[in-house]
Amino acid sequence: MTERIREFLRHRRDDGPCLVVDLDVVRENYVAFARALPDTRVFYAVKANPAPEVLSLLASLGSCFDAASVPEIEMVLAAGAAPDRISFGNTIKKERDVARAFALGVRLFAVDSKAEVEKISRAAPGARVFCRFLYDCAGAEWPLSRKFGCDPAMAVDVLEHALRLGLEPYGVSFHVGSQQRNVRSWDRALKSAGQIFRACSERGIQLSMVNLGGGFPTRYLKKVAAVESYGRAIFRALCKHFGNAIPETIIEPGRGMVGNAGVIEAEVVLVSTKSEKDELRWVYLDIGKFGGLAETMDEAIRYPIRTPRDGDRTTGCVLAGPTCDSADVMYEKSPYPLPVSLEIGDKLLIEGTGAYTSTYSAVAFNGFAPLRTYHI
Repeated sequence: MTERIREFLRHRRDDGPCLVVDLDVVRENYVAFARALPDTRVFYAVKANPAPEVLSLLASLGSCFDAASVPEIEMVLAAGAAPDRISFGNTIKKERDVARAFALGVRLFAVDSKAEVEKISRAAPGARVFCRFLYDCAGAEWPLSRKFGCDPAMAVDVLEHALRLGLEPYGVSFHVGSQQRNVRSWDRALKSAGQIFRACSERGIQLSMVNLGGGFPTRYLKKVAAVESYGRAIFRALCKHFGNAIPETIIEPGRGMVGNAGVIEAEVVLVSTKSEKDELRWVYLDIGKFGGLAETMDEAIRYPIRTPRDGDRTTGCVLAGPTCDSADVMYEKSPYPLPVSLEIGDKLLIEGTGAYTSTYSAVAFNGFAPLRTYHI
C-alpha cells in the first residue's frame, strides 16, 4: 500500500471491487532488477499485467518483453517497443501465429520439441530459437508443471534439429517456479544449462544465451529476499557452471515487477456460519477466484489482507467469493485470520495483487463485471 493508492481509494466512486496499481513502484522495481543483474537484459513477462500503462512505462525505461501470444506482441509494439525487444516465449504456438509474429519483426522464439522447431522453420525461416528444459521448481509457492520444457538431454537434439532446418540455435531457458523464495534455486538449473552448452558444442553448435526465466517473488505474508540477493546468487551460479565463458543472459520477471505495485479493494458481502453450533465463520467478498483471485487455487498464494478493524481480536475464517460456484472459495483448508468484529459492508484491502489478477478476471461470469483496474 502506497500513499498514492491510499489517496486514490479515498476519493474514488464506489463501483465494486477494483485493482489500483502504482506505476512509481513498477519503475522502482525495474531499476532494482537492472541494478541487481547489470549484464542481463530484462524481458518483462507481459502476461503478469499487460496494461498499456505498464507496458508504455517499461518500454520507455528500456525493458524488453516476453510475450505469450500475438495480441501481447501487438500490445508491446503499440507501447513503443521495437520487435527486436520481444521474445515469443510460449512453447505452444499455432504456425499462423509464428508467421504473424515473424511478419511483425519478431525473431526470437521459444521451443521445447522438434515439432515446434519445424513450425518455426516453415513460418519464421532463419529465426533464433532457444529450447526450454524441464526443472522441478522445488521451493516455489506457485510451481510450474511439466507442461513446458523437455528433458535436458532432449534439448540438445531439439537445438541440433533447429540448426539442420536453417534456424539459429541461440540458447536455452528454464523456469524455477513462480514465487520462488529460495535465492539458490537457479544453481542446479544453471548446472543443466552448462551441460547442454557443452553437449551442443561437441556437436558443433555454439550457443550464446541462457534465459534465466522468472520466479522472482513479491512479498505476500512471508518475507522475501531483496532482488540484489537473487542477483548475487545467480551471478555466483553462472561463474560456477560457466567459468570465464559466461553467456548472454536474460530474465523474465513478471510477479516481481508488478506484484507489490497493486492493491485490490473489496467489500464484505456476508458474514455467516453453517449452523447455530458452528463457530467457523464464512466471510464472502464481492471478489473471488473468478474475479481475479485465481492464484488462491489450492491456497498457493496467500495475500496480505488489511481491514478497517485491524487490531481487534481475530479468528480463522473461510474466505469465499460471490459467485454461485462451489469452487469459488479462496481459503478453507487453512482458514484466514480476520477480526471477529468484521461486518457486512466493511472494505478490505488485498495487497500484492498487481500481478496475475486483472488478466485472470472472468468476463461476466454470473454477470459480475471484470475487475476494474486503475494505473496511477
